[in-house]
Amino acid sequence: MTDHLVLFMPSGKRGRFEKGTPVLDAARELGVYVESVCGGRGICGRCQIEIQEGQFAKHRITSSNENISAFGAKEKRYAEKRDLKEGRRLSCSATIEGDLVVDVPQEGQINAAVIRKNDDGRIIERNPAVQLCYVEVEEPDMHKPLGDLDRLKHALEQDWGWTDLMVDSHLLPKVQKKLREGEWKVTAVIHKDMETSRPSLIALYPGLKNEAYGIACDIGSTTIAMHLVSMLSGTTVASSGAPNPQIRFGEDLMSRVSYVMMNPEGREAMTVAVRNSLNNLIENVCTEANVEPKDIFDLVFVGNPIMHHLFLGIDPTELGGAPFALAVSGAVHSWATDLELSVNTGARVYILPCIAGHVGADAAAVTLCEGPHRQSENMLVVDVGTNAEIVLGNKDRVVAASSPTGPAFEGAEISCGQRAAPGAIERVRIDPETLEPKVRVIGVEAWSDDPGFEAASSQTGVTGVCGSAIIEVVAEMFLAGIISEDGVVDGSLAAKSPRIIEEGRTFSYLLWDGEQRLVIKQTDVRAIQLAKAALYAGIKLLMDKLGIEEVDSISFAGAFGTFIDPKYAMVLGLIPDCDLKKVKAVGNAAGYGAKMALLNRDYRREIEETVNKIEKIETALEPDFQQHFVNAMAMPNKVEPFPKLAEQVKLPEKKSNADGGDGTGRRRRRRARV
Repeated sequence: MTDHLVLFMPSGKRGRFEKGTPVLDAARELGVYVESVCGGRGICGRCQIEIQEGQFAKHRITSSNENISAFGAKEKRYAEKRDLKEGRRLSCSATIEGDLVVDVPQEGQINAAVIRKNDDGRIIERNPAVQLCYVEVEEPDMHKPLGDLDRLKHALEQDWGWTDLMVDSHLLPKVQKKLREGEWKVTAVIHKDMETSRPSLIALYPGLKNEAYGIACDIGSTTIAMHLVSMLSGTTVASSGAPNPQIRFGEDLMSRVSYVMMNPEGREAMTVAVRNSLNNLIENVCTEANVEPKDIFDLVFVGNPIMHHLFLGIDPTELGGAPFALAVSGAVHSWATDLELSVNTGARVYILPCIAGHVGADAAAVTLCEGPHRQSENMLVVDVGTNAEIVLGNKDRVVAASSPTGPAFEGAEISCGQRAAPGAIERVRIDPETLEPKVRVIGVEAWSDDPGFEAASSQTGVTGVCGSAIIEVVAEMFLAGIISEDGVVDGSLAAKSPRIIEEGRTFSYLLWDGEQRLVIKQTDVRAIQLAKAALYAGIKLLMDKLGIEEVDSISFAGAFGTFIDPKYAMVLGLIPDCDLKKVKAVGNAAGYGAKMALLNRDYRREIEETVNKIEKIETALEPDFQQHFVNAMAMPNKVEPFPKLAEQVKLPEKKSNADGGDGTGRRRRRRARV
């Protein structure tokens, strides 16, 4: 064949092209996203590529720099005025002269003044809804009485192929001024989400504008996490987070719904609070990255259904009771100005679809990120929070549910619990012989039995126990025999250790005896049991629906899930038995899923289609939920075997209180049934 074979990496797309074809044209024909703001004029530098040298036997290609054209005038001019790294070429100028393996760099290439942060490590192939298009517009002519805007639209059609272009009304009074400021050279910002939708001109800049930004944000019930992303390089340039200010209206989701129901101004107050917080975070990330908020053109948000509704200004009352009806479940397309967000006037907002009444857009984003619907094996994805969201399945079938775990895992409802902050205990180990603990606190690398711990912790102190440590301390108490499989503190151990202390009719465990005395009470253990049983029962229901006895892999999502030690989560019975090597924390997968939707429109369509296929299970209506819940109160479980866990951890012999006692050696008084 006379045409030359060209392979683009990392996408893996390949095709044959005539000699002399510009590499940029070949990329576009194959659907490989290579950024070009200037339309092939060689002035923006966004279309840089690298040619790989050598034999690629797998692809049957021998690639060489000799198979690409020599440096052209455009590249020489760009290299003189800007900076073209060694080995880089401009794909708009370089042409195909032989077989090639072309690498499309994913990192930011120019504007080095912008502070780049380490990215998440995964490459997201880009196909964003926003595109920058540089054009040179024909000047007015007495003999051609065409309006300035019409000539701009003609140039965009001629150079970029944009037809049937809509123009945002806020731009109409500004077009003439922008064209003259740029001496008839301008950069148009075009938004087009779906293939069937009309493109829109949403912003206009004189001269060449070489950067655009987007926001990917997860509005959690406890924490809001925001990422500022370069739309052109795909790089996360700044991240920030803040407590959700709605906490003052209610710790958990249902209490916020109750607040709305009991206070006429409640919905508006919570909507204003979250939007103000989002604007503060936008300001924070822009300040950190030295970016103007007006350079943000696209924003993607995710959140659970109640956060989703309150952000949009929708009354969430219907979500407070069966049938938990959503006001809107599909993807939402809106304008940033309508949501009172302080970014570019023409900026667009996209919100991922919700899966069900209590399985929201955040769970959809986690699903998009982890991809159980792409797997051949059964993947369990758990987003742990005040309302745990669970997705389980494979490429053939996916089921989802929510489970009301409450705020115990995040420190609330625990007598010595606190949110993760410097000074909070985050790791716990208990010696099974002496029952003496050692701890590690946030902000201090050393363990409490290390020589430098006291000095290192003097600034923060030891102030409380955060969520990850609550999991560990209860699991360690079980492994050390301090509590039975039923979660009762063994009072007889008071003779062995002064850390077992009597408190009325129950016993507690003294975890830390310092300036702050931190005690794990019987009620704390019960709160954790109730939370973990609710989560496990929800997971078990989904397993029943799929007809499976075990899962092949488990992904822990969410800020809390990031810090859970999978071993202790399994010892506690928070998750089903699984090979520990296949249990992983995936961080803020909801935020990453939002970023995927921000950078690639195809992911928006993928999750919209996937959500329609996911089967939603309402745990409250399932007759087996109660029995699964009762079984899951035990550690790890009353009836479920954990053989894979037993291979890794020595589980204690069952130590349930068959005598009906409470761990004190005293029998509980039974009431006679009439």
